[in-house]
Amino acid sequence: MTLLLRNALCVDPSAGLAEPTLRDLLIEGLVIKRIEEPGLIEVDHAATFGDENDIEVIDLAGKTLLPGLFDMHVHLRDPGQEYKEDIYSGRRAAAKGGFTAILAMPNTNPVIDNGAQVSYVLDKAAKLGGTRVYTSGALTAGQKGESLSEMASMKKAGAVAFTDDGKGVQDSGIMRLIMEYAASIEAPILTHSQVNDLVLEGQVNEGVVSTRLGMAGWPAAGEEIMIARDIMLAELTGAALHIQHVSTAGGLQLIKAAKAKGLPVTCEVTPHHLFLDEEAIDIRYDTNLKVNPPLRTKADCDALLQGLLDGDIDCLVTDHAPHADHEKSLEFELAPFGMTGLETALSLMITRLIATETISWAQLVEVMGHTPRRILGIMPVSLAVGSQADLTIIDPQHEWQVNADKFASRSKNSPFINWQLTGKATDVLVGGAFTLKDGEIV
Repeated sequence: MTLLLRNALCVDPSAGLAEPTLRDLLIEGLVIKRIEEPGLIEVDHAATFGDENDIEVIDLAGKTLLPGLFDMHVHLRDPGQEYKEDIYSGRRAAAKGGFTAILAMPNTNPVIDNGAQVSYVLDKAAKLGGTRVYTSGALTAGQKGESLSEMASMKKAGAVAFTDDGKGVQDSGIMRLIMEYAASIEAPILTHSQVNDLVLEGQVNEGVVSTRLGMAGWPAAGEEIMIARDIMLAELTGAALHIQHVSTAGGLQLIKAAKAKGLPVTCEVTPHHLFLDEEAIDIRYDTNLKVNPPLRTKADCDALLQGLLDGDIDCLVTDHAPHADHEKSLEFELAPFGMTGLETALSLMITRLIATETISWAQLVEVMGHTPRRILGIMPVSLAVGSQADLTIIDPQHEWQVNADKFASRSKNSPFINWQLTGKATDVLVGGAFTLKDGEIV
């Protein structure tokens, strides 16, 4: 089938479209065949690529078209915890949120720590189609932090990165071996920064709010010390190090210093660590605000935002972490860490940063599309002839209220429920086929 998209405001700095620019796109099969100024692609000309009855023409006037967005930090809970989320529901949630591709984390049950488990995820995703699903493998066997996982076999099976996300590798000797081995097979390492001896039973950021609410505190040092250690080990071993969900100003300073030395260090931030701080947690003890790492201070949020604007933070991820209602309904101390994010991240970025002209569309494309793919070594997508037609189409003026009943995810543990947001993905194409059309999942 041939698809002609007319009058789209296209943004892709990699294709020379740093500012929103009106273009028509002709898509045939899996790829972009032509990109022209409006009106230069006629339907009759398009018919030469196939029968005229197979041509669909869509007017995207007023909408913004981007290369497909990529979220490199998603928990699909499959295998073993499908009551929270599975590959089917997770890819639907991704499409609803405007993403064409996601990277699954390995802390499932059983842990994805061998080639067979990697194959399970990728084979199941391939059968379902739609959103492109990539997977990471665990750094250590069973994520126990005691011995190396089967990294080479997992890479051969299709794993694109390795992480013990949800747990920090506590043993520095083991972490050195991991990095040496990862460097030898040219695999990126994604690290969860948490020193257990300092975090202990911490529930929220250690500070005013933890004292006020009488909850165990989680000090910033519990994150920053491990960031510093892993940067030093990356320098020692030459491994490519990506630091997950940085949440403190001190941690960001360590990353900036590493980059200034030319070390192969990158990092990510989540919307909740940009737009929510510890003061959001009050006497209601809303467990949807319980997340790992915890919400930090307003000063931390401000520093992270500046880091994103300056390019010190490389990408925006959701850390989509679904949990069932009965789990999040427990007392704060007993409820699991984590919040969903796939269906709200893009709109939060548009509402808080694009609409206020804090960042540009081009910056959003970089942090939510191009850079995650570069870090993982995944084939880039762009608004260029010959590129695979993975596209995110947005109505930047669409006003909506976050409603948990309308989530595609199996879980509803979002801290943004009832927020009024502006901007939303209306259409998503993966390989030239719609996964979201007119706001509805295909």
